[in-house]
Amino acid sequence: MTSSAAAASIHDLDRPTGTAPASAAPRIAVLVPCYNEEASIRQVVTDFRRVLPDATVYVYDNNSKDRTVEIATEAGAVVRREPLQGKGNVVRRMFADIEADVYVMVDGDDTYDASKAPELVRKLVAEQLDMVNGARVADWEHYRRGHRFGNILLTSMVTIVFGKRTQDMLSGYRVFSRRFVKSFPVLAGGFEIETELVVHALEMRMPIGEVETPYKDRAPGSVSKLSTFRDGFRILWMIGKLIKEERPLQFFGLASGVLALLSIGIAIPIFIEYFQTGLVPRFPTAVLATGLGLLSFLALTAGLILDTVTRGRREMKRLKYLEIPAPDFPPASIRGGA
Repeated sequence: MTSSAAAASIHDLDRPTGTAPASAAPRIAVLVPCYNEEASIRQVVTDFRRVLPDATVYVYDNNSKDRTVEIATEAGAVVRREPLQGKGNVVRRMFADIEADVYVMVDGDDTYDASKAPELVRKLVAEQLDMVNGARVADWEHYRRGHRFGNILLTSMVTIVFGKRTQDMLSGYRVFSRRFVKSFPVLAGGFEIETELVVHALEMRMPIGEVETPYKDRAPGSVSKLSTFRDGFRILWMIGKLIKEERPLQFFGLASGVLALLSIGIAIPIFIEYFQTGLVPRFPTAVLATGLGLLSFLALTAGLILDTVTRGRREMKRLKYLEIPAPDFPPASIRGGA
C-alpha cells in the first residue's frame, strides 16, 4: 500500500460510521409525486435527468386516470404507485422506500425551474444543511389570488409561532438530507405536508437554507389539484394541530387565559351586587363563572403536563436525528448544470 493510500485509509477511519469518503459522490434521488400530470411529466423527468445526470428520478403515481405512468416510464423515470390518495401519503411512501444521500422533491406540474436543482443540492452539501427550500419568484399573474393570500397568511402564522426562517412555506421544490428524510415522521395526508415539513425543521432547529427559484405557469392542459378553500382550511387545521402538539403550553395557556377572562367578566357584576346587597340572586350565573374558572385552571394544568411530555418527545426525535450522519460530500462531486 502506498503512503498516500495509507493516509487516505487512516483519514476514512476518523469518519463517523455511515459517511462516505470525501471523494465519493452522493446518491441523489429526485422525487416527483404525481396525479394526472400527463401534460407536463415528460418535461419534468427530462429536465431533471439532464441537469442532474447522476440522479435517479422517481415518479410516484397517485391513482392517475391519464397517461402519467406511461409517459414517465418512456421519459426514463423509475415509476412506482401509492394507492392512498393525497400528497402527504405519497411523500410518506417515498421517504420510507427510497435510499439516497440527497433527496430533491419537486411537483410534477413543470412549474419549477429544474436548472436550479444543482445549486440547491450544492448548497445543501457545502453547508451541511438538512433542508434547502426553493422559494418561488414569479410574476403575480402566475398565482391565483386566493393562493397568494393563503400563502402569505399561513406563512405568517407559522412565522409568529415557530420563527421565521423561510419566505415560502408552501413551496413544492425542496432538497433534503438523508438525516432529515429518515428522521421525519410524516403524519399529513394531503397538501398540508409542506407545512409539516417546515415546522419539523424549525422545531428540531435543523440547519436549513433557501434559494430563490423562478416559478412559471402550468403547461397547457395541466390543471392544479390544489383547492384554495378546502386545502387552505386543511393547512390551517394542520397548523392548529402542530401548535397544540409542539407548543402545548402556549396553546392551552391561551385557552386558559380566554376562559379566565370570561369567568372574571361574568363574575364581576355578581360580586358588585353581593357587596351592595349581601345577596347572590343570579345563582346560575355564579355557577357558570365558577365552572369557567375551573376550566381555566384545568387548561393551564394540561398545558404544563403536555409541555413536559412534548419536551421528552422532542429529545427522542433529536436523538434519532443524530444517529444519522450529516451530508459530507465535496460540492465538486455534484455534476449538473443547465
